[in-house]
Amino acid sequence: MKLYYNPQSRAAIAKWMLDECRAEYELVHIDFEKREHKTPEFLEINPAGKLPALVDGETRMFENSAICLYLAEKYPQARLAPAVGAPERGRYLSLMVYATTQLEPAMGDALLKLETPPARGWTDFETAKDVVEKELGEGPWLFGEWFTAADVMIGSMFIWKRLWGGPPDRPRIEAYVDRLKQRPAGMKMGM
Repeated sequence: MKLYYNPQSRAAIAKWMLDECRAEYELVHIDFEKREHKTPEFLEINPAGKLPALVDGETRMFENSAICLYLAEKYPQARLAPAVGAPERGRYLSLMVYATTQLEPAMGDALLKLETPPARGWTDFETAKDVVEKELGEGPWLFGEWFTAADVMIGSMFIWKRLWGGPPDRPRIEAYVDRLKQRPAGMKMGM
């Protein structure tokens, strides 16, 4: 298995998931300055020319949510996802998608100090944080004592927020980020 990776990219999320799965994989460093992500060979893996990208045998995929969903199913022994048919499965899938369709763009707008008009298709960041706090409940993870790939996806957004200098404003979310950063396989930047 190969993860196409740059430590200054969103591929850090896919790497975190691979590490949580204890998967064996090879990191293929992509040099942005050399535009390696725009080569014909790389575009065969990800036609958008973005990271992350994962190759597992004949399987080629891109986008963190897809990669995390794939890995959670490939490594069921890691217990990072509810089984198909389990009552928690719907909530889990919703949180996996929420991370990239609502939380990430809302956070981007907030960090760039842009208004989020309803026509954009996603909520504002304050509402997104309300949703995450409600879903977090008493924690420590989104599914109580059970750490899942949803924590990788949702949690990574708040780790990025902290790295980008977003001000701490929600003590429960900040405590959640602190717990995430203490995980041995947690998201590492610049590595």
